[in-house]
Amino acid sequence: MTMPTHMLAQQAERAISPAPDDDLIERLVRERMAERFENEAFQWRFRLIAVETVLMGLLVLTVGLVLRQPTPLVLRASILVSASCLISGICLLELSKWTTRLVDRIKRRWRP
Repeated sequence: MTMPTHMLAQQAERAISPAPDDDLIERLVRERMAERFENEAFQWRFRLIAVETVLMGLLVLTVGLVLRQPTPLVLRASILVSASCLISGICLLELSKWTTRLVDRIKRRWRP
């Protein structure tokens, strides 16, 4: 005994259409993934700023010493360049984070 075609179609439709719980789970997974990726992106940006800071400080130190400038002057310049590079990088990180949050809020507000 076989099932009528319309009953088979209804069963197939029920199997394909997601349940309300599936939508909730999918939304929660997406939110957690977005949060995780945002945190990882922040960490990678901070590492990039740290490497850039060290490289700029070493560059100023090396060039100053190669040009036979007074050592205290070169050390001071190297520290100042490193500090300003680190501070400006952190400011850019924070500005980027605030801008991302603002854009997300605007998107949520304008979404129908």
